This record gives sequence, structure tokens and C-alpha cells, in this order.
Amino acid sequence: MTGNGASAEFAVVGAGIVGIATALQLQRDGHDVALYDPDPPGQGCSFGNCGGICIGSMTPVGTPGILKDVPAMLLDRQSPLSIDWRYLPRLAPWLWKFVQASRPGRVEAISIALNRMLTDSYEAYQPLLRSAGASDLFRRIGLLYVYRSKESFRRARWGHDMRARRGVRVEYLDGNEVAQLEPALAPVFTHGVFIPDSGHVTNPGRLSEVLAEDFVRQGGTIRRERVMGFADFAADGPRALVSDAGTRPIGQVVIAAGAYSRPLAKALGSDVPLDTERGYHAMLEAPGVELRIPLMSGEGKFGITPMEHGLRLAGTVELAGVDAPPNWRRAEILIEQTRPMFKALGTDKAKFWMGRRPSMPDSLPVIGRSPRHRNAWFAFGHGHLGLTLGAATGRLIADLVAGRPPSVDAAPYRADRF
Repeated sequence: MTGNGASAEFAVVGAGIVGIATALQLQRDGHDVALYDPDPPGQGCSFGNCGGICIGSMTPVGTPGILKDVPAMLLDRQSPLSIDWRYLPRLAPWLWKFVQASRPGRVEAISIALNRMLTDSYEAYQPLLRSAGASDLFRRIGLLYVYRSKESFRRARWGHDMRARRGVRVEYLDGNEVAQLEPALAPVFTHGVFIPDSGHVTNPGRLSEVLAEDFVRQGGTIRRERVMGFADFAADGPRALVSDAGTRPIGQVVIAAGAYSRPLAKALGSDVPLDTERGYHAMLEAPGVELRIPLMSGEGKFGITPMEHGLRLAGTVELAGVDAPPNWRRAEILIEQTRPMFKALGTDKAKFWMGRRPSMPDSLPVIGRSPRHRNAWFAFGHGHLGLTLGAATGRLIADLVAGRPPSVDAAPYRADRF
């Protein structure tokens, strides 16, 4: 899928789901677009996520009281949020901003900003899916949070109440209702919360592939090159990008390189506080259970999603840097915590994966024009919501480029908000 023609008007750096969707939305507006990535489309977090289109995920990672939990995170390797103490000195500036963003008033503002993007996240994909003939990959059958104790449900209740305040349909269930909704579960749950309007993708990796194929069919170019910087700066910004294949002229550029976006944004004058959340999944190819709807473990904070090729257990957060080797114990923990949740579960055929989520300290992505250069745009930092917000992000970038009234106010996502 690599073209060899003349340089495109738009260069989109990063061929994950956010970059692909942004390239497609710009292409639909008539722009000539090239995607740049050293890897095939959708091979990072876009391949290994839990597949959720989670319209109710407006609760940030940092919540009130998180600071008192940090010592336990440093000691407990099974915590849903783990921090490698060796990385702590480098992480400290990011962690301080994370704690500041966790204050009650800030959390409310963050949830409002996230909700504005989430509201139409499912619908934003529909024209892209229809064009690619990929509508079969999407399901909209809800998401079920399950809790094994009254105390864990009580601790989570404020987040669900926040969803309800933002207009998300939320249904509270007792243990018997949980069992009726998902018969495959063991009778160990006391409470559940059902979000009926959530959706999921049955194969996230294939979604990226088919959308990228449609992008090429529509005249787009995919260049398997690593972008390292920019050159030929004019009054409105760079007129060339520098990759491992040389220097290419550009008209405009979108940085959508996920966890690898920070040095590129810095080369454009914006040193954003982007770091990396390492997420793991365990793919059970022969789980021995038929799951009707996706689940979220209330205690473990990870998702369990039925997919085309098995059952995917995915989630949690490990803060250890972009270059640290995988800690496969984090994936094994997912299996250990999932096994008691079901009446029976086959775990013999399990495949492990680790990906690097692009994480901002306030859980809000960076979307919009570069503060320094008029021909440069940012679309990164989506954390756990890259798949959910991919199409909505692309649509927002396309609206801003075209000068159309955007579907949401982009101000909360600006690069210079810190």
C-alpha cells in the first residue's frame, strides 16, 4: 500500500486508528493525503486494545484521592495502575500534573470535555465503515461493569453517577440481574452497571487494515517511513518533513503518532507533557465460554471482550516509559483475575501482547492547530480512548482545517493548556 508519486498536500504522521481516520476525513474533503508510519497500518495500540467504543468513558484516569494511592501502586504489582519505581524520577513532572488534574473541580471539567467528544463517537465512524464495507465489524450491544463486593461498587458509584449526569443511559443491577444478563458469569457478583449504548469492534486490527485499504482505493498514499523531524520552515510552518527515506515537501502536516508524538510536537515548538501508559492483553483463542456482551471488571479495571478470534482480556495501566521491555507478568495477572469470574474458562491457548498508549496527565487528547505553526495540526494523546475517538478526532481536525464550525469546541484539547 505504499505509493511512489508526488508528495501529497497533507502529510499525516502515524497510521494507527487516529491517523487513519484523520486521513480519511481529510480525504473526504477533497485533500490529497499521505500517511507516514514505519509499521503497517494499525499495528500498535490500534491492534491490541480491548475493542471498546465506550461512549461513557468520560471519567479520567486521575480521580480525587489518587495521591494517597500512589505508595500502594509502587508496591503492588497487581494494582490496576502500576508504576515502575525506577522510572519515577523521569515521570515526576508528568505525575505532578496528573495529581493536579485529579482535583474534584478539574475532574468535572475534564469529564465534560471528554463527553463532548464521546457523544457522537459511534456515529462518526459510520460513513467511514460504509465506504470501506466494514460495518460488520461494529456491534452496539452495551457494556456491563461487574462488582464482587458492595464496597467496590460503592467506590465506583460516583463515576457511574457522573455518566448519568452527562446524559449517558446507566442501568444499576443487583447480582441476580447480572446473572440473567450474562449467564456465563460465575455467581460471585453482587452488583452490576449496564451501559446499553456502548459498542465494540470485533477485530480492531482488521478495522485499521480495511480502513487503510479504503484510503488507498480512494487515492491516498501510505509511506512506510519513520518521520524524524521537519525542515524548510516558512512563515506558516514547515514545508518539508525529514524521514529515514529522505526529505519530502509538504503542504500541511498532522501529528497523529500516538506515544511517539512528543518529539515531533517539540520539533514544532510544543513540548507537551505526553508520556506512555503500557497496556497488556491476553487473547484466549479457546475460552470455552460464549460471552454475550463485553464486560468490565470493577475490581481489576480491565475489559473482557468477545472478538472474532476469541476472548480478549485487556487493560490496566503500567507507567514505565516507552522503551522499557514488556513485563509479561502484567498479562498473566489478567488471566488470574479473570478465571474466577466465569463458571469455566479455557486459558491454555493464550497469546500475550503489550502496547504503548499515548497518555496526557489530564486524560484529554491534544487536538487542534499547532500554537506555533498554521500549517501543522495535532491529533494525539488519546490514552485509553484512541479507538473510541478515532473517527471523531478525524472529523474535528477536518472541520478545523476547512474553517467549518466544529462539532465540538476544540479549546479544551489545545496543546498549550498546561
